[in-house]
Amino acid sequence: MENENDGHPAHRGSGYDVVGSIATNVAEGFTMVAVGDLIVSRAVTKSQDFGFGAVVKILHDADVTFGNLEVNICDIRSFSGYPQAEYGGAYHLSLPEVGPDLKAMGFNIVGRANNHSLDWGVEGMRETSRVLDQSGIIHAGVGENLAQAGAARFLETARGRVALVSCATTFMPMARAGHPAGEAPGRPGLNALRLAKTIVVPPQMLDSLRQIRAVLPCHWPSGEDPNVVVIEGTTYKAGASAGASYEPNQRDIADILRNVRRGKQFSDFCILTNHGHEPDNCRQVVPNYEPSFAHRMIDAGADAYIGHGSHQLRGIEIYKGRPIFYGLGNFFEDDLGTPSGADMFDEYVKDPQVDTDAEVKVAEMAGTFTHPLFYESIVTVSRFELNQLAELRLYPIELGHSKRFANRGVPSLAPTQQAKAILERLQTLSKPFGTEIAIEDDIGVIRLRPSSLR
Repeated sequence: MENENDGHPAHRGSGYDVVGSIATNVAEGFTMVAVGDLIVSRAVTKSQDFGFGAVVKILHDADVTFGNLEVNICDIRSFSGYPQAEYGGAYHLSLPEVGPDLKAMGFNIVGRANNHSLDWGVEGMRETSRVLDQSGIIHAGVGENLAQAGAARFLETARGRVALVSCATTFMPMARAGHPAGEAPGRPGLNALRLAKTIVVPPQMLDSLRQIRAVLPCHWPSGEDPNVVVIEGTTYKAGASAGASYEPNQRDIADILRNVRRGKQFSDFCILTNHGHEPDNCRQVVPNYEPSFAHRMIDAGADAYIGHGSHQLRGIEIYKGRPIFYGLGNFFEDDLGTPSGADMFDEYVKDPQVDTDAEVKVAEMAGTFTHPLFYESIVTVSRFELNQLAELRLYPIELGHSKRFANRGVPSLAPTQQAKAILERLQTLSKPFGTEIAIEDDIGVIRLRPSSLR
């Protein structure tokens, strides 16, 4: 008997008429492709990089193909906005043909909440939405207020309806969407998960920090925690393991949990995607708040948790039979978008009357982002049988690190030796989560055991 609510044959025998059910409810063979950041400035389906075609075929063979759109899309010749004083590290900008080109590659759903969502202001956010809508790509994570930015958006596929909720922990403060209050309208922007950061230091360092704080003006030490020192808004506490610790905003979590629950109630398969650079782009470690946050999202009904933002790979976990990707790196690193904006020239001590946008971009990438790790990643393919994740295949890709600036950043399948190195690194990163990755013919394979479904 078909489900009485919609008659979709994929829902037979699933019991999905119960509101709030968190069970996966897709037809046999449902496949999700997920990749990381889409930093792409131009149409590339006609690229001279012939290796790109093999990657596109993987994208096309899925029911839902997801990526994090980390650019604004508009035609600067007719654009009514301008580069913002607050921006996400660079003014990421793409030509209008990028929208239909992403659709031609196979992308049918993208996340929008990230630190570049409002590089070009509300006007850039709105124009990007218009291009994606015209291109037939579902998108979530930004909106005219927080309710819209946080809401699930839906993709119809032959094997089930897919919901996407998109949030970000790394964002510009003025980009955070807000609710209306009384006569004050809501604020356009992105769906934010605020994090309170604490720096953990060895106990003996706190005395030195107290001495530094004592010379600063406006300090009242009475009644404070002896194991905590606050200096200029930064909190330090004593601990055994030095590093950064994060406490997520509970109100933001409650909103995101509700949106995931609602997304699953109206769909067969729900994706929660989170964009964050914590603790920084130089490390492959997962921030301490994220595993419990990902687990809560899956407990609320998410069928997949997709993390991105670190621009390099992080580990994979299987939790209750659902995939958790803590960092999928870059799918594109084609950062050729122009113009750069005057602030970028100032940031890298360049003169817009003498230097070019490309020279600014090269200066921006110098140091961290020149490392080959940022040009290696994976395409993940999750296949579901009997409403359970049956197999996860990981295709290593490389983005042409050795190529000239104008040609690098477009993915192709990594050659054998490089593929092996990428997958072995991913094995190491995933081991703390109890995830075993086999390497078969240059492809990583995760096959679920019954214990992983508990």
